Amino acid sequence: MLAPLARFSLRHRWLVLFTWIAVLVAGFGIGTSVFDRLTGDVGEIESSDSYAGSRALHQAAPSGEHIYAVLDGRDVTDAGLRRSVTLTAAGLRALPTVAEVVEPYGTRSPDLIARDGRALVIAVELKPGELPEGTVDEVERRLRTIEAPRILVGGGLVQDEEMDEQAASDLARAEILSMPIVLLLLVVLFGGIIAAGLPVLIALVGVASTLLALLGISAVSDVSVYSINVTTMLGLGLAVDYALLIVYRFREERAVDPDVPGAALRTMATAGRTVAFSGLTVGAALAGLLVFEDAFLRSMGFAGLSVVLLAMLAAITLLPALLGLIGSRIKPARAARGDRGIFVTVSRIARRRPIVVIGVGTAVLLLAGTPFLGVRYADADARSLPAGSESRQIDEIAKTRFGAQTDVDPITVVARQPIAPAQLSTYVERLRGLSGVRAVTQRADTAELTVLDVHPHGDSQGATAMRLVGEVRSQAAPAPVLVTGDAAYLADYQDSIATRLPWAIGLLAMATFVLLFLFTGSVLIPVKALLMNVLSLGASFGALVWVFQDGHLSWLVGADALGSLSITTPVLVLAIAFGLSMDYEVFLLSRIQEVWKHTGDNDLAVERGLQQTGRIITSAAVLMAIVFAGFVAGGFSPIKQVGLGMVLAVLVDATVVRMLLVPATMRMLGKWNWWAPRPLRALHNRIGRYDRVAPIRPMPNVVAMPERELTVVTSGKQC
Repeated sequence: MLAPLARFSLRHRWLVLFTWIAVLVAGFGIGTSVFDRLTGDVGEIESSDSYAGSRALHQAAPSGEHIYAVLDGRDVTDAGLRRSVTLTAAGLRALPTVAEVVEPYGTRSPDLIARDGRALVIAVELKPGELPEGTVDEVERRLRTIEAPRILVGGGLVQDEEMDEQAASDLARAEILSMPIVLLLLVVLFGGIIAAGLPVLIALVGVASTLLALLGISAVSDVSVYSINVTTMLGLGLAVDYALLIVYRFREERAVDPDVPGAALRTMATAGRTVAFSGLTVGAALAGLLVFEDAFLRSMGFAGLSVVLLAMLAAITLLPALLGLIGSRIKPARAARGDRGIFVTVSRIARRRPIVVIGVGTAVLLLAGTPFLGVRYADADARSLPAGSESRQIDEIAKTRFGAQTDVDPITVVARQPIAPAQLSTYVERLRGLSGVRAVTQRADTAELTVLDVHPHGDSQGATAMRLVGEVRSQAAPAPVLVTGDAAYLADYQDSIATRLPWAIGLLAMATFVLLFLFTGSVLIPVKALLMNVLSLGASFGALVWVFQDGHLSWLVGADALGSLSITTPVLVLAIAFGLSMDYEVFLLSRIQEVWKHTGDNDLAVERGLQQTGRIITSAAVLMAIVFAGFVAGGFSPIKQVGLGMVLAVLVDATVVRMLLVPATMRMLGKWNWWAPRPLRALHNRIGRYDRVAPIRPMPNVVAMPERELTVVTSGKQC
């Protein structure tokens, strides 16, 4: 199936090149307008109890967003400070977009004055509804005119803007840090600047075309601002992987026959097929994100799926065209022995003591994954921002100098009808009796609703608050109630993830099994691959909990112990890392299968396959880790978590799994690696067809095989 596509790309190389250039220009021209449609909303489940309660409350008593200013470093009794605050507050109240301004001199509220008397808070509530552009900037500008040594502005919309800006800043930082290193290593790996530029071009067209795809998706669905980070990471990483595999194989083919078109065709019949199956497998993993209710995760799935498939398409069409144009300037591979080298040595060690290697390797990965058993989740808040962020500084000052309980959001109980005083009093007393409840108060301005605020001890989304959500919902109420608030939102989000996760995993596992079966004709290899992935992902998840939740060695990645992980981190790492590990699995199996088909010797196939792909997989993993490490250097904790999770997953998979566990398990299984029940074998023989290319002589001093025509199984009709 790939042979006609490769021939077309070679024959019409200029047409293919100009088509992709047009896509590149359109993507970075028209496609960038998607940035104006991105949303920063995360964690809203519209079918949830908490969402319904929040909507009912907002409709009955509309309230706007809040902006907070902390004035620090001047005694609050200072007459000049009092005058400046009073004048600024009066000016803010006169703005048509401001609903209320609360400051200590007007309300005489002790909660707005720090315990040391050297700081105060001003709270500005904006009017509900859509605000004119520039409203937040105008309020912030006026607050900063107050005569105080230190002014911090944050909270609400300002905090949301800080998070969005930090995500964009992290993206730029990651590119600045990782790109020079990646380019330098590509030059070393490919042996020249021209060959090294191919992955960069594939990455650019992949990202550009994905921007066009996201622009179209934004017309029918929300697209998260953070999906751009995923697009960039995957676009660059997969472009490097695919171009590395294809160009490396092209150099090997030219070492056999320097004819560029022939080498390119043989390359696409082997490495091109591997890339096609790899892209479909990675895409299937990311497609699992589409089953979730949250628009954030769905947009991540759309972005990831788009960039994977488009990068794959560019690799199997644009790369052959480019090889046809500049292939003669890419140096052939140097001769290397296939019976020696570090990867052969490692393979032999693993095959000599397979039970020991499997036992020790599995035990180490399971041990690394044990911290994940105690994982706790929370939504991103001010603590997720860098220490220099004003919203984070306000949060810390509120807890240390104004009292920790002042900013703990309550668990809000909403009844859509008035409740008789006697029944309400009994219900309130029952709620007050729950363990961990600090107070229960009733709101007075909620029209036809009855609204109670249950104030928990601890944090807004701490263990106590999360437990109380379930207990409040289980209490018998005098009328039907909806439970909302930060803790309820998190609880409902976790329930939504838990409900949809089995479907996502099932889709991922089924698609992976089918694709690997089509690729190999085996049913045991896909099962083995799935089990290996569970081990490597578990180890990565455990490390994330150990670092970000518990704080061990967190200083190495510039993080703080948050006591929790971002609720979306494990889901994103699961989808992306699973796909990439399958990427390397397909790379390795493609070479093992080639030798197996020619020799029928399973041990030799594993040894030669590991030796021929070990350098490629290791190089690709190192480059991918560098790309993701750029995001670890950012300042926004959820992005740092995903970045570190990906770095660990990629490195563990390329070392412990591919170099040790895979050869050991394949040694144990022997010829059973390639077994399938007779009906499935017949099915594979029927739906698998062959791309036939010119006879290929063995690589000089690489693999001694009988000279024969190479047949490559692909899905589709015979080409």
